Amino acid sequence: MTLDSVVAILPVEDFAEARAWYTTLFGREPDIEPIEDTAEWQIAENAWVQVCVDIASAGRTSVVIGVRDIDAHATALTAAGITVGEIQEYPGVVKTVAAPDPAGNTVTFVQELTQG
Repeated sequence: MTLDSVVAILPVEDFAEARAWYTTLFGREPDIEPIEDTAEWQIAENAWVQVCVDIASAGRTSVVIGVRDIDAHATALTAAGITVGEIQEYPGVVKTVAAPDPAGNTVTFVQELTQG
């Protein structure tokens, strides 16, 4: 079986607020807005984050996004006005930092650490 792409869907109640927050998080406007109250950012060749209105599911989702330098990424997010938690380190495995969106969904950034 070959899989070609992935879309992480983050449901929200307030589309305008979420769109503005994710625009700041990703540092750019959405790549597409395919239908009303839906915005998508391409974050890797075949990986997308979609924000859409779904009141029943809002705030109950999380997504994990890999980065190369978690410390620099957390600093950049904070400078952009995004609130992030403390960087957590699992020695020899990963470092993570979480950013809750306005709806209560969690975007966690992870940096893999070299083992050995």
